[in-house]
Amino acid sequence: MLNFLIVGAGGFLGAIARFVVASWIGQKWGRSFPLGTFFINVSGSFFIGLLMSLFTERFMVNPQWRLLLVVGFLGAYTTFSTFEYETGGLIKDGEWLIALMNVVFSVIAGFVALKIGEVITKVI
Repeated sequence: MLNFLIVGAGGFLGAIARFVVASWIGQKWGRSFPLGTFFINVSGSFFIGLLMSLFTERFMVNPQWRLLLVVGFLGAYTTFSTFEYETGGLIKDGEWLIALMNVVFSVIAGFVALKIGEVITKVI
């Protein structure tokens, strides 16, 4: 039961962080390209790579930290379903090029961010 509460607490905070970050980016740079979702997916990929490498290769931590931070917080923070919905909306609106850019940039940047997170754990 405690593990459910830990994941739930992380998810609660991750969902709030997602809302705050996406709202701020949308207000600052507009919403014609889903930059908020893009940033969240890339930063979430980075932090998953960083934390999972730290937790599995560098430090012996209580497994509940992974539940709180990776499963809970980052699980709620990252927005793959929103990414899919926004990309579908761009296609529906005839914005094929922007939709393609969103897919390509999100996948490549997310993967690069994941790898950077893993590499950082090897140098600290």
